[in-house]
Amino acid sequence: MSDTILFDIDGTLVDTNYHHAVAWFRAFRRFDVTVPVWRIHRAIGMGGDRLVAAVAGDDVEDRCGDGVRDAWKQEFDPMLHEVRLFDGARDALAAAKDRGWRVVLASSGAREHIEHYVKLLEFEALGGDRWISGDDASGTKPDPELLEVALDGYDGRAVMVGDSVWDCEAAERISLPCVALRTGGTGAGELLSAGAVQVHETLPALREAYDGLPFAPVSPS
Repeated sequence: MSDTILFDIDGTLVDTNYHHAVAWFRAFRRFDVTVPVWRIHRAIGMGGDRLVAAVAGDDVEDRCGDGVRDAWKQEFDPMLHEVRLFDGARDALAAAKDRGWRVVLASSGAREHIEHYVKLLEFEALGGDRWISGDDASGTKPDPELLEVALDGYDGRAVMVGDSVWDCEAAERISLPCVALRTGGTGAGELLSAGAVQVHETLPALREAYDGLPFAPVSPS
């Protein structure tokens, strides 16, 4: 049996949360809907199937939800080349592998976006074990299905690393400890209230705390 560390990607390993917020803002404006960017930012990490109603209401979802989601992708795709890794992202993954842990990545993002981030991270060269995208699960955060798929077949112990309240809530629903980072732009108090068991400012700070990560038992599905 091995320990597994499960990383969220957007806002945790790659600096994309504010790109996503701007892309959603522009997508809404195509339909003459104005949502404050701060409100959109607070929903980043939630699945896109939930976000429109969450920030703009059920009426907007019913009227143009699918159109807004299509427009978000059209707005975000040109920004993809601007995306950069957070400082220490590769080192955090490499240090986990050096400890003999399985390293798994899970994001509810579009598969083509996740493939791009996996290449940026040099995930295969680092010995990463598995990565999944939103195409691999029907439920989106805070639904825990994506996490369950990511851990499917693994035994031993596991811990999750994320950046949003939605990561924390999804992990808590399956009794998976979630260690949160401030890199997504959410305050420590809010992350702790959402269920985070630890909060760290950066990936280098997380790596320095690897000895104290709160792994918990998981059972293979």
